[in-house]
Amino acid sequence: MLEKITNTFGNIVRTIGGKSTITEKNIEDTVEEIKMALLEADVNLRVVRRFVNSTIEEAKGEKVLKSVNPGQQFVKIIYDRMVKMLGDEKKDLELKGPDTQSVILLLGLQGAGKTTAAHKLAARLVKEGRRPVMVACDLVRPAAVDQLKSLGEKINVPVYFEDGAKDAVKVAKAGIDFAKKNGCDTIIVDTAGRLQIDEDMMAELVAVKKAVNPVETFLVADAMTGQNAVDIAKSFDEQLGLSGVILTKFDSDARGGAALSLKTITGKPILFIGTGEKTEDFEPFHPDRIASRILGMGDIVTLVEKAQETVDEEEARKLEEKMARNEFTLEDMLDQFDRVNGMGSISSLVDMIPGLAGQVDESKLDLSAMKHQKAIIQAMTAKERHNHLIIGPSRRKRIAKGSGTSVAEVNKLIKQFEKTKLTMKKLTKNKGLQAKLMQGMAQMGGKGGFPGFGR
Repeated sequence: MLEKITNTFGNIVRTIGGKSTITEKNIEDTVEEIKMALLEADVNLRVVRRFVNSTIEEAKGEKVLKSVNPGQQFVKIIYDRMVKMLGDEKKDLELKGPDTQSVILLLGLQGAGKTTAAHKLAARLVKEGRRPVMVACDLVRPAAVDQLKSLGEKINVPVYFEDGAKDAVKVAKAGIDFAKKNGCDTIIVDTAGRLQIDEDMMAELVAVKKAVNPVETFLVADAMTGQNAVDIAKSFDEQLGLSGVILTKFDSDARGGAALSLKTITGKPILFIGTGEKTEDFEPFHPDRIASRILGMGDIVTLVEKAQETVDEEEARKLEEKMARNEFTLEDMLDQFDRVNGMGSISSLVDMIPGLAGQVDESKLDLSAMKHQKAIIQAMTAKERHNHLIIGPSRRKRIAKGSGTSVAEVNKLIKQFEKTKLTMKKLTKNKGLQAKLMQGMAQMGGKGGFPGFGR
C-alpha cells in the first residue's frame, strides 16, 4: 500500500536524515521534492500548500539549523506534519453501553465497498465483545441483501432483512426492533448507494438517519479515487453530517491522496482502513503509524499487534521451550506458516518492517514460496514431520511427487529448516540477544514514540 509515495518519501528521509549539517538551501530543495511528491500522490492543493509552508517555517528555525543532529530534526518535523495532516491521533468508535443499542450508519456511493465494510466492522465488534446485527437497507443494488446475508453467515452475525421490501426507512426501524428483541447492542445499517450523488439517494439517506438516530455516521469511500473521495465526503457531510470515514481498498492505493487530504479538507477523521479481501483485513487508522509507513520507517507496533492476535501466550511459551530443547519440528514450522498467513499478506507485513517499507519490489516477491513449502510438509507423514532425519532419497522423491514440487525444492526446505532450527536454539539460549531485540522493538514502536527519535 502507498508504494509510490512511500518510495519517494523514503528516499527523501534517507538522504536528508543522514546529513550532519543542513542549510536553508537543503531545506528548500527537500521541501520542493516533498511538494512534488504530494501533488503526484493526488493530495489536495490546499493541503500541499499548508504542509509545505508550515514545514519550511519550522525547519528554518534555530532548532534544526543549529541542532546536533539537524538531519534527524528535519525528518522529525516532516513526520509531525504528516501525522497532523492524517488526523493527529486515532479516533475510537463512540458506542453506548452494552445494555443500550448503538446504531452505526454506513453511507457511500455504489462500488465503494459498504457491504464488505459492514461485515468487517461487525466481525471486529464481535472480537471486542459486542453483539452486532447488520440491517440490509440497500434495496437498490441487485443482490445487495443476499450478499450481506452471506457475509453475516460467514462471521456468524445476524442480518435483519425483509424480502421484497421497498421502503428503507421501514426496514431500518424494524431492524432496531429486532436488535432490542434479540439482545443485540450494535446495529450496523447498510444503505443504498448510487453511481453518483443524486437527490433521491440523499433524500432517502436523510430519512433513514432521522429514523435510526445513529451514534456514528460513516462514509465508506474508495481510497483509490484520491481527491474524488474527498469531494464525495464533503457532499455527504454537508447534507448528512458525517462523524468519520472508512477507507476501503487501502492496500491497492499506491498514492495516498485520499488519506492525506480527508482530515484537512473535511475535518472528519478516518477511523478504519480496508487492507485486503479477508474479513480480518480491516485496521483501525493510526495517523502516526501510517505516517511512519509513508516515510519508509515501517510500523512495528501494528506488526506486533497482528502477531499477538495470532499467537496464544501459552503456545508461545511451549514453542520457546521446544526450541531450547532442540525439539522444534517440521510440524511446528507448518504451524508458524499458518500463523504468518493469519497476520495478512506478505507484502503488507514487509511494509511494516523498518528499512523495508517502500524498498522491496512487491512484483518480485515470491509469494508462492510459502505455499510450496506448506505443500511439501503436508505431503509428509506424521513421523517424517516429527523427525526430518528419516527423510532419505526415496522419501524425498515421494514427497516431491505428492506435493507437486521437485526433489530439489524438498532438499531446499529441509536445509532451510535445519538452519532455522539452529538459529532458534541459539536465540533461546542467548537471553542478552533477546533483551536487545525487545529493547529495539520498544524503541521503534513504543506508545507515543517515533522511530529513530527520543521522546
